Amino acid sequence: MSEYLVYITTPLYAVFILGELLYSHFHHLRLYSGKDFFTNLGLGILGACFDFLMIGVCFGVLNYIAANYALIHIQNPVLRWVGVFLIQDFCFYWLHRVEHYCRFFWAVHANHHSSNLFNLSVALRSSVLQPLYRYMFFLPCGLLGFTGQEVMFIYAVNQAYAFFVHTKLVGKLGWYEQIFVTPSHHRVHHGSNPQYLDKNMGQVLIIWDKIFGTYAEENEEVEFGLTTKLDTFFLPRVVMGEWSKIWADVKKPVSLKDKLMYVFGPPGWSHDGSTLTSAQMRQQMDAKSLQPVNIKEEQLL
Repeated sequence: MSEYLVYITTPLYAVFILGELLYSHFHHLRLYSGKDFFTNLGLGILGACFDFLMIGVCFGVLNYIAANYALIHIQNPVLRWVGVFLIQDFCFYWLHRVEHYCRFFWAVHANHHSSNLFNLSVALRSSVLQPLYRYMFFLPCGLLGFTGQEVMFIYAVNQAYAFFVHTKLVGKLGWYEQIFVTPSHHRVHHGSNPQYLDKNMGQVLIIWDKIFGTYAEENEEVEFGLTTKLDTFFLPRVVMGEWSKIWADVKKPVSLKDKLMYVFGPPGWSHDGSTLTSAQMRQQMDAKSLQPVNIKEEQLL
């Protein structure tokens, strides 16, 4: 089922990207750049290739678990589709959260965040290697009796929804923001402002972020991209950039524990404090905001 969605979503994406591009051009918004757009497109094609290679594995593993180890069997078709939607979205939240809190997985996901722009084409900027492990985070769906075809169909639908939240042209959406991920939420997610780092992980439902403490409101202008801005559009460097940094850190003359932390610890962790995690950046920002302001006597005169 999921493969048929491609025939619908591909031309739909093209139309909306073209529309946003034209709107940006005529209103002088500078939402797009040529090099960035083609980088997004190239990463999207690479990601689709890995999806194609792994889809059979995903179906096979989930179907095997559903057939042999399912804990429940939901027969009602409405409850079944509601159930697979909720569980798949919940599982994706944790996949996404792990990608932000473990550097090994962040090395895969970082290229999706590496654009310094934010527009609909950034949704195509795939975490290229994610299909190699994505299905493992969906295993609970199989344990609850959902087949690979059902899970991946819902995932494809949710991915289509996620495409439309990659835009600066839509403001806040009132009550809708209490339940669902919106462009405002996702702008925060792509921000490199300390207070926005590692926030709003949900794909369709924002309730997971509110429940598990990763929610942040869009209160100030978002600075898009990585905390250290990407300076290349060369695809191999975009995809492998964080891996090369990990390798450089692992080669440092530090203990085995520190080497493992450089690979599996939170992004930004360092043994000497030379780089900071998102939590440390927020602590530093909060400490600065609490410092008393010294007013010289002559300023009072």
